[in-house]
Amino acid sequence: MSFASLGLIDPLLRNVQALDYQTPTPVQVKAIPAVLSGKDVMAAAQTGTGKTAGFALPLLQRLVQHGPAASSNRAGVLVLVPTRELAEQVLQSFIAYGKGLDLRLLAAYGGVSINPQMMKLRKGVDVLVATPGRLLDLNRQNAVQFDQVQTLVLDEADRMLDLGFARELNAIFAALPAERQTLLFSATFTDDIRAMAASILRGPVNISVSPPNATASKIRQWVVPVDKRNKPELFMHLVAENKWEHALVFVKTRKGVDYLAAMLDEAGYAIDTIHGDKPQPARLRALERFKTGEVQMLVATDVAARGLDIDDLPLVINVDLPIVAQDYVHRVGRTGRAGASGVAVSLVCADEAPQLAAIEALIRETLSREEEPGFEAEHRVPQTSTTGQIVKKPKKLKKPKVPQGAPGTVQAVGTKTGAQSGENKRKPTAQRAVAAEQGTRLSGGNPFSVKKPRGKPANGRGKSRP
Repeated sequence: MSFASLGLIDPLLRNVQALDYQTPTPVQVKAIPAVLSGKDVMAAAQTGTGKTAGFALPLLQRLVQHGPAASSNRAGVLVLVPTRELAEQVLQSFIAYGKGLDLRLLAAYGGVSINPQMMKLRKGVDVLVATPGRLLDLNRQNAVQFDQVQTLVLDEADRMLDLGFARELNAIFAALPAERQTLLFSATFTDDIRAMAASILRGPVNISVSPPNATASKIRQWVVPVDKRNKPELFMHLVAENKWEHALVFVKTRKGVDYLAAMLDEAGYAIDTIHGDKPQPARLRALERFKTGEVQMLVATDVAARGLDIDDLPLVINVDLPIVAQDYVHRVGRTGRAGASGVAVSLVCADEAPQLAAIEALIRETLSREEEPGFEAEHRVPQTSTTGQIVKKPKKLKKPKVPQGAPGTVQAVGTKTGAQSGENKRKPTAQRAVAAEQGTRLSGGNPFSVKKPRGKPANGRGKSRP
C-alpha cells in the first residue's frame, strides 16, 4: 500500500515524500479515502499512529479541489483540540503537508494575545485549529463566524470532555451548519464520547486500529512500589542507577514539578518544565529544547500528556499516577510512537491503588511490580486486578527491631544525626529553590510527603488509631 494508491494529488504526495513517509499507517489507510469521499468518520486510534495525517492530508486535498476559500472572518475547516500544545502541533502538520498549496492556516488558543489572531481572521482562513474556549471568545467578538465551515474535526475528543469543555463544545455545535462533514478522533472512547458522537455524526465510517484503550504493544511498562515521601529520592536513584539521560517526567502538581526540577538541576542535568502556570511561549521553548536534545529531562504536569509529538523518546516516568485513567494512556503514549519501542515506569504509593486499579482495567493489563532494594514501601501497595478492583489490602511492612546504637546499623529515616541537628540546619537546595520561586516559606519542604493532621487524634485518647 502506498500514499499514491489512496488517491492523493501530486503536490501532497511530493510533500509526504519530502517528509520521508514511506507507507501509510493503518489509520491513514482507512481514514484518507473516507475523508476524501466526504463521509463522517469516528476513529479510535492510540497516539503515535499517524492520525493527524489521516485527516489533514485529505482535508487539504478537498480544500484545493472544492474551494473557494472562506471569506472574511470565516474558516472552511475547523479543527478543535484540547490544549495549546496540540493546537501548535496540528497547525505545523497542516503547514508541512500543505507546503506550496497557498492556503491560509491559523492556530488560535488562549495564553497569548487575542489581537493577532483577530487580525489574521479578517481575511478568512482555510484551516482554523482552535481550543474551544478561545474559539468562543473570538466568536463573541465577531472575529469568526461559523456559517462557512465545511468540515469539523474533533481531535482528542475525550480529553476535551475530561477538561470540562462539554458546554463550550455544545455551544459550538449549535452554531455550525447542519450540512457539514464531521470527523471525530480519540484514543479512548467513554460513554460520554459515544453519546456525543451519536448526536453530531451521520452514518460515520468507524475506524479502529488498536484494541480499545490499549497502550502501544512495544512499550515496556512496570510499577515500582514506594512510600509517597520517598518518591523524590527513589526517582533520583533510578535516574542515576539506570543512567537515564532523556526522559519525560510526569508529576501531579506544579509544586512537585518545581521540586523535582530543582533536584535534577542540582544533580547536573539539563532540565526544563511545562505546567499550567507557565506562559505559552515558555512552554513551546521548553518543548523545542527537549526535542532538540538541549534539555535532557522535561518535567511536566498532565498539560503535556497530549499533543506532544516527540520523535525517538525512549522513556516516560510517572512520579505520580494521573487522577483520570485515560491520561495514563496518553502519558505513556509519548514513547513507543510509530512502531518504536519505549519504556514507561510508574512510582506508585499505597494511596494510589485506586488509580492503579482503574488504569489496569482500562488497558486490560496487570502491570508488573518491581521493588527497588532499599526503597521497599512500608505502606504496601494493595494488589489490584484488570477488573478495576483492589483484590487485597496487605498489612503494613514490619521492619526488624534493631537495638538503638548497635554497631553496623543504619540511622533510621526521620531521625537526626549530629550534623543534621546541629551543624547543618539549612533546608536542602531543592526546597530552597522551590521556596524562592514561589516566594513562600516551606514547612517540611517535600510536596510528596504525607501531611499529618494537627491537634488531638480522633479517638481523643492521645494516640492515633491504627
